[in-house]
Amino acid sequence: MIAAFRIPGAGRLKQAETARFSFDGQSYSGVEGDTLASALLANGVHLVGRSFKYHRPRGFLSAGAEEPNALVEIKRDAARKTPNVRATVQELYDGLTAQSQNRWPSLSFDVGAVNDIASPLFSAGFYYKTFMWPKAAWKNFYEPKIRAAAGLGVAPDQPDPDHYSARFAHCDVLVLGGGAAGIAAALAAAETGVRVILADEQADFGGSLRFESGAQIEGQDGFAWAQAAVAKLRDMDNVRVLSRTTAFGYYAQNFVGLVERVSDHLRNPGGELPRERLWQVRAKRVVLATGAIERHMVFADNDRPGTMLASAARTYLNHYGVAVGRNVGVYTANDSAYAAAIDLKKAGVDVAAIIDLRDNPTGPVIDEARALGIEVNFGRAAIRAGGKLRVSSMTVQPKNGGGERTIPVDAILMSAGWTPSVHLFSQSRGKVAFNDETKRFVPGTYAQDCVSVGACNGTDGLSATIDEAYAAGAKAAKDAGASVVKGTKPKVDASESWSRGMLGAAPGAGPDTTVKAFVDFQNDVTAKDIRQAVHEGMHSIEHVKRFTTNGMATDQGKTSNMHGLAIAAETLGKPIPQVGLTTFRAPYTPVTFGSIIGHARGPLFDPTRKTAIHPWAEAQGAVFEDVGQWKRAWYFPKAGEDMHAAVDRECVTVRKTAGLFDASTLGKIEVVGPDAAKFMELLYTNPWEKLEPGRCRYGIMLREDGFIYDDGVVGRLAPDRFHVTTTTGGAPRVMNHMEDYLQTEFPHLNVWLTSITEQWAVIAVQGPKSRDIIAPLVEGIDMSDEALPHMSVREGRICGVPTRLFRMSFTGERGFEVNVPADYGQAVWEALWAEGQKHGACAYGTETMHVLRAEKGYIIVGQDTDGTVTPNDAGLDWAVGKKKTDFVGIRGMARPDLVAKGRKQLVGLKTKDPKVVLEEGAQIVEDPKQAIPMKMIGHVTSSYWSENCGRSIALALVAGGRDRMGETLYVPMPDGTIEVEVTGMVFFDEKGERLNG
Repeated sequence: MIAAFRIPGAGRLKQAETARFSFDGQSYSGVEGDTLASALLANGVHLVGRSFKYHRPRGFLSAGAEEPNALVEIKRDAARKTPNVRATVQELYDGLTAQSQNRWPSLSFDVGAVNDIASPLFSAGFYYKTFMWPKAAWKNFYEPKIRAAAGLGVAPDQPDPDHYSARFAHCDVLVLGGGAAGIAAALAAAETGVRVILADEQADFGGSLRFESGAQIEGQDGFAWAQAAVAKLRDMDNVRVLSRTTAFGYYAQNFVGLVERVSDHLRNPGGELPRERLWQVRAKRVVLATGAIERHMVFADNDRPGTMLASAARTYLNHYGVAVGRNVGVYTANDSAYAAAIDLKKAGVDVAAIIDLRDNPTGPVIDEARALGIEVNFGRAAIRAGGKLRVSSMTVQPKNGGGERTIPVDAILMSAGWTPSVHLFSQSRGKVAFNDETKRFVPGTYAQDCVSVGACNGTDGLSATIDEAYAAGAKAAKDAGASVVKGTKPKVDASESWSRGMLGAAPGAGPDTTVKAFVDFQNDVTAKDIRQAVHEGMHSIEHVKRFTTNGMATDQGKTSNMHGLAIAAETLGKPIPQVGLTTFRAPYTPVTFGSIIGHARGPLFDPTRKTAIHPWAEAQGAVFEDVGQWKRAWYFPKAGEDMHAAVDRECVTVRKTAGLFDASTLGKIEVVGPDAAKFMELLYTNPWEKLEPGRCRYGIMLREDGFIYDDGVVGRLAPDRFHVTTTTGGAPRVMNHMEDYLQTEFPHLNVWLTSITEQWAVIAVQGPKSRDIIAPLVEGIDMSDEALPHMSVREGRICGVPTRLFRMSFTGERGFEVNVPADYGQAVWEALWAEGQKHGACAYGTETMHVLRAEKGYIIVGQDTDGTVTPNDAGLDWAVGKKKTDFVGIRGMARPDLVAKGRKQLVGLKTKDPKVVLEEGAQIVEDPKQAIPMKMIGHVTSSYWSENCGRSIALALVAGGRDRMGETLYVPMPDGTIEVEVTGMVFFDEKGERLNG
């Protein structure tokens, strides 16, 4: 059955299959190739939504991604429902279910429309002036009501069952936009043999050729030429063509984010297809062919359903074969609306009148409109649209005032001109320039290797567009390294040309305070709101934007920005460039969370990293904890042991005999090159030039502000090679920190940085018997204290595989860290474990490691430091080279506040009751009897029960801590106040004699 407003023989969907769908529970039929918008219009449905603030009835404004009104919910099942889908973009499939939003109880009768009556209470900026009194009402009344009213659609309440994919791609030339300009640029680049990607958001390529009936290229209809040219590109091995793919973000170094709609248009997508695919593309050159967006006319009640852009009506007619009405009125300040009227008239639709704001325009389209019998009125304005749920009339008068005339219509087509789509150009950090002659912003200063062509560059006319785009595509390919290959530029046989239009409010849009002449449809911003913002002191367009919310809706002001800017400039009496332009930010159109997240959800939300020794620990019954992305063995309980009993046993065993610990998660970075030592001198507080190969040193890394950033032991393997260790959680940021300084501050240094964290498995063997356990398995390394003293590193073999053997300790016992290639990690661990069993050794986890290091006063960066701790605060002055003249943070350390007396310093704490274990993070005070709020002088950073000490131990940051030795301080807790004594940080083996067994 043919829908009432589908015109037989019109459009390009003549042979398409019928697709049945429903909207708000009502069944309709369309054809495959329709959008939801074109299918609804074919069935005579214009009312599709309600506006955000006033709940006014809204219909379709556009036929594309700029649509501000027709936002609907698409539902496949209870779990697959998506709010705020633009009906103008959603492709129709058989069985589609759509529902309108932001209305109750129904779309035609919405209780929220009372806001339209009460609109004086909701003028621009009302949210800055209301809800102030009474104060208690904010929490209990205002905020709950506002939150309930916020938003348009309803967020899904079930997990998304679909899957999303991601691809990385590199190309020589990336062309964004599949209209005539984009296709011409892609052809020129592709013919040189370079790698080309062509992407467009529509299902069909062609851009404005989808509706332009007067375009002829290479002897054929413009749209037909576009399809043939794209088919040619698809057949080329060096070209990737992506339809239904939106470029949503242009980032640094020609990195562009694209999202491809893979299966949203399919009736039964099947589980093998992703719903969407995220493309992350790095291109040598980018060609922006993003076109232009038509502007509406700003006049009273211009939001009535049935009032739409002229190009939208033309698209629905010439591509989808749908008439947007039976008796159409046209209001314009631009020739392009005449073409819409002519096409509709030829298709059998009555055109009641063309109202042209211009005084005496001339041209072929005007002559043709009159020849077809269409009434044309110059120098007149449509001052008001009539109707409620559907436009029923337009009221016209001379633009300078005079008698009014009401013309019955069932649709109004508007065109105030075209705005170049510079969104991606602006995202690339390019600077736009205002063309005073054409009254539009166009690309000006480029910040990246890109070029704009066609309408987005302010180029008028099809011939000029293709000439410019073809030349730009060839040049982009040449700049990307192509040898010049002469192609054949497409020949334009016929085209359409449009005049420039107008900006701002038309007559009838005020300046009185009652008329609602809409500038931003989605956020209900009117011309009077813009004027009010200026009157209230908002003189920058960024301030006007935030005061009125113009351009802040999901369409990002694609149709409203220039009008709002012009109205503000007129009110201020300033030229448009002096008022400024708002910033275009990614994403260009809304992007689903699914496409951004991809597979990173559920178990894959954060990558789980496991060491080579993880399976062994798992088999031994280890309990694991998350440390960053790593799974680390926390403790190894035996039968009948809880965590405390297991940790006590492990701590005693390590100090009595030995223990094995998986330290593979420590960050490891190789610093290599002739200037490696110079680089280390600049990045760490310690001196490194004189460190001999084969020796190690504890190093501290600072930020520029002088605070501790990371620490670790560094081994010098050769004059030009350092093996750097970092904290487990700090590895990525330390690598980034090093690379950042190498590239930006010290690029003259001949140094290479390589992350080797996963290259090496690390087995720490600690305790008096550690050497006895390791020695039988080691080849080529003298294990004596004389040959391998504490803080040494040697390269050799263990169990027949290469090793970097460090003599170092994080327990205060004789200790070694055995680095072996990760593939051999578990095998070497098992060999060491077998040896360890002969000496009564145990495996221990991170909790025991923490206790043992705290017994010796060794700090953990991020636990005992908080981003405001200097080396002096941590008692690590000895690790700062006294003769060094430069390193990162040296000037920060000298700031007056960082050397002032009374700073918080790291000290030890002993509870007066040795059985009481403090809570980490607990606050410390001098006087527990002082009034609340008490003056806090510090907090507990680490606290444990030490079986080796027979008591609790703790580390804390305390103001002036080292001057308080022996003092009694207090830790207020909910169950009572705990007395503590300030002590040194070393609780076990204060002289350090156990380092040598």
